[in-house]
Formats: sequence, structure tokens, C-alpha cells
Amino acid sequence: MDPQELRLAMRRGELAGPTSGLAPGYTQANLVMLPEALASDFQMFCEANAKACPVLEVLPPGVPYPAIMAKNADLRTDLPRYRVYRHGQLEAEATDITHWWREDLVAFLIGCSFTFERALIAEGLPVRHITENRNVPMYITSRQCVPRGLFHGPLVVSMRPIPKEQVQKAVEITARYPAVHGAPVHIGDPYELGIANLAKPDFGEAVTVNLGETPVFWACGVTPQAVAMAAKPELMITHAPGHMFITDIKDEDLVSVLR
Repeated sequence: MDPQELRLAMRRGELAGPTSGLAPGYTQANLVMLPEALASDFQMFCEANAKACPVLEVLPPGVPYPAIMAKNADLRTDLPRYRVYRHGQLEAEATDITHWWREDLVAFLIGCSFTFERALIAEGLPVRHITENRNVPMYITSRQCVPRGLFHGPLVVSMRPIPKEQVQKAVEITARYPAVHGAPVHIGDPYELGIANLAKPDFGEAVTVNLGETPVFWACGVTPQAVAMAAKPELMITHAPGHMFITDIKDEDLVSVLR
């Protein structure tokens, strides 16, 4: 299915799982919705932490329809799964957030590393969570984001095991996509990020790391959810980890624009 068909299937509740590997060649995006009173602080937070939170589009208050990243889309219904945080606590996980929608909410679409996975696969690099049919493993690190206004908290990373001899190629490929996290933030020892056990991710599912493979970590758009738990805003609505908004923008078009 193309992006619009996939979004319609999500709107109908027919597709509620992780989106990695869906609509190959099209950019995927993380979602954050916040009250207008907090939107300026959050935008400054994103600018100060652009590796983790590269903003693709910001919608006007009370508008759930993207103008740039997708046509005929509704951010209240067209993701497979959402999370609702209230004062830092996870209040609900749902496939439709119309019930929580408010006219003062501002929606942010943030780049997602699922976007560059097709490029990795095309160059012969493994993407283990796709081959094992799992949600990508994500970890809360000991690295703190640059605080802005209300918003502060730890960096979240996603991990993909890469054969040692192909790590440099993975760095070069993903560096072409700065709008979707770009090059890795860490290569190798997870303990240096404060990650005690790769088999126990904070979000998503663990994947196999084979002998001769190096864990490679990219900044992750789930960072705002860790920030929500730390900063405790009145309300934050996000995608569920691994359950992204699929846009109409081609991956390579995004790269060419950024060049």
C-alpha cells in the first residue's frame, strides 16, 4: 500500500502495529502534540536538541491536518497507535486520540530513523528488527538533553547491530539524512550511554546481536516521551514508540532538499 492507503487503514483501525518496513522509500515521522502555551518552549527545545528532535513540520494551534508532509491526513487518527501523557504519567494508549483533541493543541512532526533503513538495506546492511519482525529497541540513556523552558530530560536512542566491517558505511549512509537523526550518536559499548542490558530496552523489543557485530546507536524521536516523564507537562500526546506517521515525502527528495 502507498502512504495514503496505509494511513486510511490506520484510520479504520485495521493497522495498529509498528511501521518499520512499511511504505519503503517514504519518510516516517514522530508525533508530539502539546498545548499552545508550551509550544514555543518545546520548539526551542527541539532546536537545541536537533539530533534527537529534528522538526519536519509544525502545525498551527487546533489544526490536525499537515500542510507539507502529507495530503488528506488527520494526525488524530492516521497513526497506528498513540500515547497520552498527563503530568508525566502515561494516561492511555489508543489508536485514535480524537477524544483527547483540544483546539489549543499544536502538533509537531519530527524526523524518524525508520526513514533511512531502506538506504541501509539497499547497501546490504542488516536491519535486524525488520528481519526478526520486531519493534526497534530503544533505550533511555544517561545523556541529558539541553534544557529549554519547561523541557528537560534524557536522550533516547535506537539501536541496530551492524557487522564491524560495515559500521563506517552505516555512518556514511545515515549521515545523508540529518532531518531524520542523521549519523549515529554512539558506536560500541552501551555502558558508555548508561545502558546496562541490551536485552532489556526501555521501549520496543530486543533483537539479536551476533558475534562480530557492533551495537550502533542513533538519536531517537522517542526522546520527547522521556522528556514528558521528566518535565511533566500538563498534556503531551505522542505516537507510541515504533508506531509512526507515514508521510507522502520521498526519502531521497528529503535528502536532496537538505543538500
